[in-house]
Amino acid sequence: MSGMSGRRQELRLLAMLLLAVLAWDLGGLDLAAAHRLGDVRGFAARDAFWAKTVMHDALRWLEGAAWMLLGADAMRRREAPWGPSRGLRRRALLAGVLTLLLVPALKTFSTTSCPWSLLPFGGTAPWVSHWHWLLSDGGPGRCFPSGHSAGVFAFSSWLWLWRPWRHGLGARWPAACVALLGIGLLASYAQWARGAHFVSHSLWAAWLCAACSWVSLRVPLPRLLTLQARRQARCTARL
Repeated sequence: MSGMSGRRQELRLLAMLLLAVLAWDLGGLDLAAAHRLGDVRGFAARDAFWAKTVMHDALRWLEGAAWMLLGADAMRRREAPWGPSRGLRRRALLAGVLTLLLVPALKTFSTTSCPWSLLPFGGTAPWVSHWHWLLSDGGPGRCFPSGHSAGVFAFSSWLWLWRPWRHGLGARWPAACVALLGIGLLASYAQWARGAHFVSHSLWAAWLCAACSWVSLRVPLPRLLTLQARRQARCTARL
């Protein structure tokens, strides 16, 4: 797969994902989905062990451990014998960290409150679409997009990193994407069930992570890309 052809395919994939997110969002499906998980009495799973302790607190610790391992791999002095170069691994690490910073930064400016703060679910604030950026619902706000979902989907930087390779994680790229999506949806569902986020909050977090990490890894750095091309050629010759 040539570099330009591969990038066009990736851009088409990102565009399709964006259309899916927009379709959900513009369809006004958030409230309908939330009403299946909670009502005026609140959300039954708000403090449930599986949702709060396992899928929220424990998962954060696992994410932190995973980033430490990836950071150690990217920062080691010796080059890995095959796969992406140390420079690209460091770039993927930086891309992941940037997405982890981006979503919380957006949340600080958000006037959207979490479902558990809204009137339909026992709170005090009326529902206001997150598209009304300057219109506050009167609640605590700072709930859009989902930081917890971003904690999982930030690992998409490593999927983009390995996609051009024909071995290692690159050989299992579709399965790796499905695995990341599955873990991300489980983590997101726990937050939906708790009333901590609407579905769209997680979908936008996932797309932002995928898009921003793609830009971080695919914007050309001529010298780095030349070294990478030579490395790929050497690795391919050994196969």
